[in-house]
Amino acid sequence: MSKTNRKPMTAPRLRKIIGNVLIHVLLAVLAFIWVLPIFWVVLTSFRKQPGSYVTTFFPAEYTLNNYVKLFTDTSILNFPQMFWNTFIIGVCCCVISTVFVISVAYCMSRMRFKMRKPFMNIAMILGLFPSFMSMVAVYYILKAIGLAEGSMIRIALIVVFSAGSGAGFYVAKGFFDTIPTSLREAAYLEGASEARTFFTIVLPLSKPIIVYTVISSFLVPWTDFVFAKIILNSGISTDWTVAIGLYNMLNRTLIPTYFSRFCAGGVMVGIPIGILFIIMQKFYVEGITGGSVKG
Repeated sequence: MSKTNRKPMTAPRLRKIIGNVLIHVLLAVLAFIWVLPIFWVVLTSFRKQPGSYVTTFFPAEYTLNNYVKLFTDTSILNFPQMFWNTFIIGVCCCVISTVFVISVAYCMSRMRFKMRKPFMNIAMILGLFPSFMSMVAVYYILKAIGLAEGSMIRIALIVVFSAGSGAGFYVAKGFFDTIPTSLREAAYLEGASEARTFFTIVLPLSKPIIVYTVISSFLVPWTDFVFAKIILNSGISTDWTVAIGLYNMLNRTLIPTYFSRFCAGGVMVGIPIGILFIIMQKFYVEGITGGSVKG
């Protein structure tokens, strides 16, 4: 049997292989650096030894007691109530913000009216400034209308996170611009109104951007600390969100006891985000692979 002739490795091919190896090594190192703190937080949440400073990376003893006490020991910090507060605020903001963003983006993409371009320019300019620059003015406005105290503070946070969400329409507008105009024109010829065209044709094709908007709209109130700290300043833990609660666990007097619970709380905060992404990922893939016309 004759041996198979192998092509000699040329210099360009060798450089390509070396380049691919270096790129993969670099990506592996960056992934390790990114995952290492998360892995350490998860390990620490199961650590039995109290305190924030230990001499070993891996816990000497493992326990579930940190998670149990996180939800049962509410004498100082009521984490279950804080988790529930944040969840309610996040869900409400997610629904309201998604409706606002998708509606404004569709109007800016497909409709032509006076002041359209100036409005888009103003929204873009406002988006260049960080939102916390207005937090003092927002707080005094909420205080003037009675939303900065008592049981209304949760509604205040929902208003703060949702009211201006429509200004962040640029990403969704860019997606709506890619939808063929011929589809809308065909619907108009069939007698469909603008609303029916939007709900029956545009929205089914817009699952990827809807999923992106839902996830981003949920993450903002779920992880926010600055606005929540300014508005929820009553000092009562049952009014706080998880961001404020986890921050107070690192207080000098509480950190020796609560540091492992702080790590457990960090793990619990990441679980709803992971579940939301897993659920929405299915619709995201369907939106990308699905077509509007069958051939």
